[in-house]
Amino acid sequence: MGQILNFLIRAVLQGTPLLYGATGEIITEKAGNLNLGIPGIMYVGAISGVMGGFFYNEAVKESVLSFSPVLALLIPFLSCLAGSLLASLIYSFLTITLRANQNVTGLALTTFGVGFGNFFGGSLIKLTGSATPYLSLAKISKVYQSFLPFGSKNGFMVYLAVILAVVAAYMIRRTRLGLQLRAVGESPATADAAGINVTRYKYAATCIGGMIAGLGGLYFIMDYSNGIWQDGGFGDRGWLAIAIVIFAIWRPELAIPGSYLFGGLYILYNRLNVSMQYQPLFQLLPYAVTILVLIIVSVRKKRENQPPASLGLSYFREDR
Repeated sequence: MGQILNFLIRAVLQGTPLLYGATGEIITEKAGNLNLGIPGIMYVGAISGVMGGFFYNEAVKESVLSFSPVLALLIPFLSCLAGSLLASLIYSFLTITLRANQNVTGLALTTFGVGFGNFFGGSLIKLTGSATPYLSLAKISKVYQSFLPFGSKNGFMVYLAVILAVVAAYMIRRTRLGLQLRAVGESPATADAAGINVTRYKYAATCIGGMIAGLGGLYFIMDYSNGIWQDGGFGDRGWLAIAIVIFAIWRPELAIPGSYLFGGLYILYNRLNVSMQYQPLFQLLPYAVTILVLIIVSVRKKRENQPPASLGLSYFREDR
């Protein structure tokens, strides 16, 4: 029983960054924007938080500031949001204002984000003068892991991910803003004719979604990885987050169990003690499940389970 409970806890921890990414992407796609740059934005969010934490640590070491748990929490958190927002604005400007191809722009942003993270991460490691190939922010990590009285095993960002998903689900389905957002995603021309500012909604959804996704990168470094940044350590979690969007049929509340399920599938080979040569096959399980769900959704053809009608399409007001 203890082993099963331990596996479930690890599945939740593994699935939390996926939940951040999936929630952010669902909000973005509800406005009709297909942002394949989410993996890159998660990288940018992670390294931005690490940079904020690193320079705060340096200020403490030089006695410019005394260590404050509040600042140790806020500085990386706000740095992450700022970096994710900047990356999201780049994508928004290219795809919404300049009407560039969303698929190509998203893939380019992912490449940029990974390179950005590895470059600045490597630079920070060199600044420490350490011979180790990683950067450790252990003291700040402890703040993230024990911020809540009941967070000895799960830091506050685990609960924040669930809260954001629930709030997003309520906003999308139960509020006027959500109704207008869905209208923009389904038919921007009709929404525009009804007096809805399509550009504003697309920018807002993409930027808010990007910042939420960026928090997934921050969580992975500060909580899951105990404050350790290592180039390439983030893996393919950004792509898994995009896969969960399909699995959850574009509903944030379903992304919660979906993320934990994918988190469990991602580490299942450890539980089963699978040999190294077969581990890649088990790591393909989340993607296989996604394909299965996509087939089922396509066959059933229920409109409420389909992606927004204008997903991935640029809006040209002149064509209205």
